[in-house]
Amino acid sequence: MKMNRGRDGLGRYIFIGGMFLVFCAFYVAMFINLQVSGQDYYSMASKTTEASRTVKLQADRGEILDRNGKTLVGNKYSYDLQLDYGSFSGTNKEKNGMLLALVSAIRENDGEDGILPPNYTPIKSNVSEGIITFSYDDDFFELTRANKYKKITKEMNLNENASADEAARAFMKRYGLADGDGTLVCSVADAAFLLDYRLDMELMDFSPENPYTLAKDVAFEMISSLGETGLRGYTARRTLERVYNYPGYASHILGRINKIPSEQTKYYSDLGYPLDAVVGVDGAEYAFEEYLHGSDGELTIFEDKYGNIVRTEVTKEPVAGQDVWLTIDIEMQITAEDALHEGVEFVRSKAETLGERRGEDAEAAALTAVDPDTGEVLTLASYPTYSLASFSDDYKYISSDESAPLLNRALSGQYEPGSTFKPGVALAALNENLITEWTEIEDKGVYTYYDSYKPQCWIHLLYGLNHGFVNVTKAIQDSCNYFFFDIGRRLTIETIDEYAKGYGYGEPTGIELGEKTGVLASPNYKNENGLGIWNPGETLQAAIGQSYNLFSPLQMSMAMSTIINRGDRYGAHILYKVTSYEGDVTFENEPKLLSSMNISDNACAVVLNAMKNVIEDGSVSAMFNDYSIEIGGKTGTAQVSEHKSDNAIFTAFAPFDSPELAVACVIEQGDTGANAGLPIKKVFDYYFNVDANGDDSGGSVDGADGQPNSDEE
Repeated sequence: MKMNRGRDGLGRYIFIGGMFLVFCAFYVAMFINLQVSGQDYYSMASKTTEASRTVKLQADRGEILDRNGKTLVGNKYSYDLQLDYGSFSGTNKEKNGMLLALVSAIRENDGEDGILPPNYTPIKSNVSEGIITFSYDDDFFELTRANKYKKITKEMNLNENASADEAARAFMKRYGLADGDGTLVCSVADAAFLLDYRLDMELMDFSPENPYTLAKDVAFEMISSLGETGLRGYTARRTLERVYNYPGYASHILGRINKIPSEQTKYYSDLGYPLDAVVGVDGAEYAFEEYLHGSDGELTIFEDKYGNIVRTEVTKEPVAGQDVWLTIDIEMQITAEDALHEGVEFVRSKAETLGERRGEDAEAAALTAVDPDTGEVLTLASYPTYSLASFSDDYKYISSDESAPLLNRALSGQYEPGSTFKPGVALAALNENLITEWTEIEDKGVYTYYDSYKPQCWIHLLYGLNHGFVNVTKAIQDSCNYFFFDIGRRLTIETIDEYAKGYGYGEPTGIELGEKTGVLASPNYKNENGLGIWNPGETLQAAIGQSYNLFSPLQMSMAMSTIINRGDRYGAHILYKVTSYEGDVTFENEPKLLSSMNISDNACAVVLNAMKNVIEDGSVSAMFNDYSIEIGGKTGTAQVSEHKSDNAIFTAFAPFDSPELAVACVIEQGDTGANAGLPIKKVFDYYFNVDANGDDSGGSVDGADGQPNSDEE
């Protein structure tokens, strides 16, 4: 018995030793295999990978700064929770379960408010006694969504006139919320929720290129918490929100960003933009998109056959957009916008004592200031305005506001220049040797050259007076219409237009933002628009800035710059420079000479000195009395209609001997040209660091005798 036990024990030892040798051999073989083949755990694990897909890594958008480096538009990045189309697949039951699980997890972390409502769902779900009904909600149902809805119902063979109950049941079957008999397969509350969101996802074209957002601006803690749950079907996507450091100012300049407009899909697709890209849609955001947008990267996601993410890899690094520096001075821009508001209020308050159609209807204005040597735009102000920071919330109000705050009046406002046009006509007459500095014309009140048309000088029309004998300097200072009737007739409309185009009237300024080029009164314009044959009397009106003449405030500033520059016309521009993410200058704008006229120094000197007299002895002399900077300028008053107050226009430049600013201001229904000098004075005060002289009560347009000095056309 003992011997048997010994043999048995020896056998067990031999067996155990043999197994040990087998295991050792196995592990040695594995070790050799790893060393020789170079395979490791990760490469072995990769064998389980069934598929890979890529998602976009959004590039940082460039910032927008003013000429002094002050950030006007910056970025705020947040995380949105979006349904991942690649993971959101399977049966209706799987999709619905995944959606409910995600929503439940989000609510646990962020409460009921964490979930976004449907975007443009055209239904209102009502739960009553276990029956779900819905109907169109016209306030929120966009036309594009309505068309998409109709397409879906057509696919379902659902009659457009189907009752709400019939439609609800059809959609519940479509999304697996009810069986063939129409019986709900889930709770009423879940069915109501899922019906809204599943339909909204379909209407919003949920796709790999167009993810569906469930929650916006979520905390990183929520993302971490969701990650621990092991839930699938979502991604945390970093999203861009523009931050406006000066809300309510420069809105017409800066512009907005949004998803690619449908009519521009092909254009951006050809440039390589994804369909869900965010782009500039107007203003500087649109004009300088090529610099600001950057280049998106790619993240590759590797998944196993069960849809579990095995690993991720950045396969294309995003490239940040460049920073755009504008030529504007934001502090000067703020000064101008505030001054326009104050100017309009001043005109309205003053009108209370002046009578009907004397400015009580003033409510809009614009001002532009440029560097005449370079064409750089330092200020481009339009009033009324709006805030980009609250644009979406305010859109319904501002889009229906009769004062049209969305209109950029500085670039797209079209105004008769009135008497501000006269210096250019005078310069043409001097340069053509039609008159000299000393040539005098007698103002007889009524211009009687033509038998069929006998216009009157403004002073005769209002007071039965005349200016007597006037030369060109006195004619500009007192804005004598009679003088310009005569030299306009002698110049002819063709010569007037030749010079006016040379100044830039009715021509593109070169500004990178959208603008209207206006209208230069001419026989061609009248003929091309079916307005009849040009009459000689119309030349007289064109010579004083009326007839069909319509220009933007920026065109007026640029025309003033051309006169200052003795015929050299520079293009206006608002792009100062572009810098890379690292701060290197990649582009710097240079002055661009658009055209040049051969104008004598003497002719220019006569006209500029006459505009200096306007400031010192004309209609704005009280406003600029004892001003520390010498200025030149010209006021203008243009009739709008018999039922509205006249427009007020003022163009000016400073300093007189070496101009650094050429400024134009228009106040719609501003009554008289001098009133438009109030905002310009504020801008000069800021730029030249001049202390304001109390309030603007010194801005009266009345002379010592209580009658207007000039410009009542």
